[in-house]
Amino acid sequence: MTSPATPADESAVRVLLCDDHTVVRAGLLALLSSAPGIAVVGEAATGEEALAAAAKLHPDVVLMDLHLGAGMDGIEATRRLIADVPGTRVLVLTTYDTDADVTRAIEAGATGYLLKAERPEELFAAIRAAAEGRPALSAPVASRVMQHMRSPKATLTDRETDILGQLARGLGNREIAKALFISEATVKTHLVRIYDKLGVDTRAGAVAVAKEQRLLP
Repeated sequence: MTSPATPADESAVRVLLCDDHTVVRAGLLALLSSAPGIAVVGEAATGEEALAAAAKLHPDVVLMDLHLGAGMDGIEATRRLIADVPGTRVLVLTTYDTDADVTRAIEAGATGYLLKAERPEELFAAIRAAAEGRPALSAPVASRVMQHMRSPKATLTDRETDILGQLARGLGNREIAKALFISEATVKTHLVRIYDKLGVDTRAGAVAVAKEQRLLP
């Protein structure tokens, strides 16, 4: 799905919108139409459509939502865009700001990560920054990224990693003990240490943090 437009100003930042919600795209189109030096040259509702449109239109910036319903998600679309359409920058625009989402987006090659709650002026500035290859992060996201960088990744022993892996599979203490040929008491002792290192107090929390910090193979 594309709606190409020829910018009146040839120096304008050419933007492709990718969001699976029609109303959101319409709102962004109306908003960006009022921004000097920015021109929306196309729209896409899926990651696949974004790739096809970008290959055809060669936008300067793709405004990318992360959760696009069925098919390719925004992370994979970002990774493919960076690889397949050289010179195009991706600026994530989403309502989600979990550590895992931010980390995955940046690792996929996104130049910036913005929340949909930002003021229009912040969005305009972020688009212009992204077009120039400069990082653009919402204040809450930037704060979390800095905190994450300052917090050293937990270091687990091989046995703790084994137990965490079994935990991620949904196994209970007895099943873990049987799988690793150790006692349930030993499993419980290791779990206490794992929880302490990861700063959590539940099994689900341990698995979530482990995935965010890429502690699981």
